[in-house]
Amino acid sequence: MLLVLGCGYTGLAVARRRVATERVVGSTRDPARAEALRREGLEVLAEVDQCVVDSQTDVVVTFPPDGVADFRLAPKCAGARAVVYLSSTAVFGAVHGVVDDTTPVRRDTERAALRLDAEAAWRAVGATVLRAPAIYGPDRGLHVRVRAGKHRVPGDGSQFVSRVHVEDLASFVLAALARPRRETYVVGDLEPAAHGAVVDFICAEWDCARPPHVPLEQSDETLRGDRRVDPRRALAELGVELAYPSYRDGMRR
Repeated sequence: MLLVLGCGYTGLAVARRRVATERVVGSTRDPARAEALRREGLEVLAEVDQCVVDSQTDVVVTFPPDGVADFRLAPKCAGARAVVYLSSTAVFGAVHGVVDDTTPVRRDTERAALRLDAEAAWRAVGATVLRAPAIYGPDRGLHVRVRAGKHRVPGDGSQFVSRVHVEDLASFVLAALARPRRETYVVGDLEPAAHGAVVDFICAEWDCARPPHVPLEQSDETLRGDRRVDPRRALAELGVELAYPSYRDGMRR
C-alpha cells in the first residue's frame, strides 16, 4: 500500500504512478480535493490520525509543517516499509550560490525552522528526506503566472532560481521509496538560471508580454533567494533520469 499524507500537487503525481497496481490512500480535509482524489482511484483519509501503517506500507509526506502534526504522525509510521519526507531548499535560508548535500542549513526564518524540525521528526523514524526547490508542472509555475499577467520580476532578475518538474520530483520520491537509504538529498533539475532569463524564455516561447519589475524587498520571500541546486548525488544514488532536465524542456509551448 502507498499512503500519501497531504495528497496535494506532488502527492497526486506520485499516487498516479502506483494507483493502477496497488492500493493508494491519500489524506486531505478538503471535500472538493477528496472527490478529485476518488476520481483518480485513490481511497481518501480525512483524518490523518486514523492512518494505519504496517511493514508493507510506503509512506510519502508532503504536507507543510505546522510544528505539531509531524511530531504526532511520524511515530505512527515507524513500522512502514519506507518513508519519504518532502522538504524544501528553504532550509538553506539566504545562502547565495550553489547548494548541495553538504551545504549548512540555517534556522534564521520561521519557515526554515519549521521545516528542519519536521525533517528531524521524520528522520527519527527512518525517513529519506528530499529537499526540493520550486515545483512546477503543466498547470503550475512561473510560466503560468507570466502568461496570466500575474507575475512581477524581483529586483533586476539576476537572482538564480532552481526548480524541479513535478513528474521528476515524483520520480525522485518513488526511487527513494524503492531504495530506503535514510539519507537527506537535495533534488532539482540540471539548469538553475537567472530569474530574468527564465522570464525572457517564457515570453519568447509563449509570445506574451514581459512582466514589470518590483524592488527585491517587495517580492515574495520565495523569490528573493539566489540559490543553484546541485542534485547530482541524488541522481546518482537514487538512479533517477530526469524527463525535464531544464526549464526549457518543462516550460516549452
